Amino acid sequence: MTMDLFTNAFRSGPLVLALLLSIDVGAAAPQQDEVTDLPLPWAYGMPPDGSTPPQPACVRPKDDGPLRHLPDSGAAFTLTQISDCFGPADWFPEDHPAMPHVVSHGRKPDVNACGLCHYPNGKGRPENAGISGLPVAYIMQQLNDFKNGVRKSAEPRKANTNRMINFAKAMSDEEIKAAAEYFAAMKWTPWIKVIETTDVPKTRVVAGLFLPLAGSATEPIGQRVIEVPVNVEETETLRNPRSSF
Repeated sequence: MTMDLFTNAFRSGPLVLALLLSIDVGAAAPQQDEVTDLPLPWAYGMPPDGSTPPQPACVRPKDDGPLRHLPDSGAAFTLTQISDCFGPADWFPEDHPAMPHVVSHGRKPDVNACGLCHYPNGKGRPENAGISGLPVAYIMQQLNDFKNGVRKSAEPRKANTNRMINFAKAMSDEEIKAAAEYFAAMKWTPWIKVIETTDVPKTRVVAGLFLPLAGSATEPIGQRVIEVPVNVEETETLRNPRSSF
């Protein structure tokens, strides 16, 4: 299983806010001969047909002009600003301490802003990881393991892991320490709701994130854990760090 999915789901104590993370507790545990094809595509956000998704590049969406807004935020950003790899939108600056430069802007051309994927509040998304509140030494160890080639994904097609390896290799020791201290300083708070069910929405995979298809079509969950946004627009388009799963 992916560390990020289960870290987000089960370290957070009481489960509050809305999210859909579904577990089939009624299905029998798989036998040993049923798991020889691990890693499982659903656990790594891979297309079910076995294809290799394209490696995401730091290409911002075309700015269509209108400013976007979120409830309870006084900020406004264009689509280009929201997904700027070197200065992404910070919708709720009151939710976190002052960000070090590597978190807010990264360093061109090789290090994306940490806040783009992990969010300024460190909550992250299912295809990444929620890292707020983890120990400084632990975060630094993971980044250095990426940097030194001793941490990889069991699924070699997992694009964001490969990107993290490249970012870590380009980060200085000072940037690694600054990022670790920043995210460790924030207390983790729950934002995931677990629903035990036999049927889940049909989904499509977009850059490692499961998004429900339009409509209300469902399918059996089987031997899977499926994590989807409560609000697809706020998560995928607006990157709202308060919109849960």
